[in-house]
Amino acid sequence: MHILIVTDQHVDSLGGVQVAIRMQRRALERLGHRVTVAAPALHRRGYDTAAQDRDAYIDLPSRPITRDREYGITWPGRRSDRALARALAERPPVDLVHVQGDFWGAMIGMRAARGLRVPIVHTMHNHVDEGTRAVTPLAPLAFAGLRAWRRLVLGSPRGYVDRSSRGAWRYLAELAAEAAAVTAPSQHFAEALRRHGVSSSVLVTPNGVDDEAIAAARERARSERRRPQLVWLGRMSHEKRVLEFIEAIAVSGIDADVTLHGAGLLLPRVEGRIAALGLTDRVTVAGPVPYAAALAALRDADALVQTSIGFETQGLTPFEAAALGTPTIFSDAEIADDVDVAQKWVVADGSVVALAHTLQQATGELSAADAGRLRVEDSAATRFLQSARTAEMVSVYEHVLVAG
Repeated sequence: MHILIVTDQHVDSLGGVQVAIRMQRRALERLGHRVTVAAPALHRRGYDTAAQDRDAYIDLPSRPITRDREYGITWPGRRSDRALARALAERPPVDLVHVQGDFWGAMIGMRAARGLRVPIVHTMHNHVDEGTRAVTPLAPLAFAGLRAWRRLVLGSPRGYVDRSSRGAWRYLAELAAEAAAVTAPSQHFAEALRRHGVSSSVLVTPNGVDDEAIAAARERARSERRRPQLVWLGRMSHEKRVLEFIEAIAVSGIDADVTLHGAGLLLPRVEGRIAALGLTDRVTVAGPVPYAAALAALRDADALVQTSIGFETQGLTPFEAAALGTPTIFSDAEIADDVDVAQKWVVADGSVVALAHTLQQATGELSAADAGRLRVEDSAATRFLQSARTAEMVSVYEHVLVAG
């Protein structure tokens, strides 16, 4: 098969979805399939596509939308259609379009599938409702704008739309109407999509973690430490609750080393709050790091701290941590249920005080025990690997192609 994946952000930009797509591509190629990934061109300073990836990527004309130039937008329309068609003309025929975006990527992918006359598999990674409400009080207007934009770009929905769907869910339902199969990366998000009328049939296809990268990270010896080491990874934005995490560290008074990996619009505020609370002796901002370095940090840590609530459609970092043997302090109980490992700590509610209490509990247990005893069992790790997950997605592709 030749699968065209279309997504909202370049897969070498920062984010769990981008990591998942890179893993999927490599795993599919190992099985003999061809994968082409189309996304907005990346404008990060100093970035250059690796030579071995150039034939697999189609960089669509784009413009940066964040100050750090990490993320960009490609306007769906005739210009992007032509750019994509020219690039695809130099490649073998596409059998299927896998849309792994919920905004411009979704619209570009659907326009491409129409032109190519091939079916669509749509994996919905983005909790549009929760994410939008987290960043603006004008969420209902934003949802209406998304629906108007979708109609302008794609016209009337080409399929059944459940009239009970509302707001962001209605927008996603109108996208789902065009797909031969709709999937979600976790059970809890699949249930939310069904409950809100996006699609009556949503397949659960969790993102996996790279087998080779995990194996390489597990070979690394863990560093010496005099107190517990906690790690946080992600985009520094409001929905990730990174500022609440900083407040909780201060309230808890934990005796632990904490490292934050990632970047985003809140990075200056995060650094300022750490200094203002006098936490510079305990909290370090490592900034964005390559994937291998992020995995190494996860492997070395005593625990990962996961802080978003209700926003993640899967939350890949706890899965990566579990595959590396590292337990997680979960703020989102639904993600904890999806990961489903014995060694974990779950915060009671969304307050800073509750997070601070769980940080105290976890670091106390980590300090009192031999660190090797508070690890995720190796037997649980294999189910998180991409090799296991890719077979599931290939089955979805084959079913759609046969049905089509």
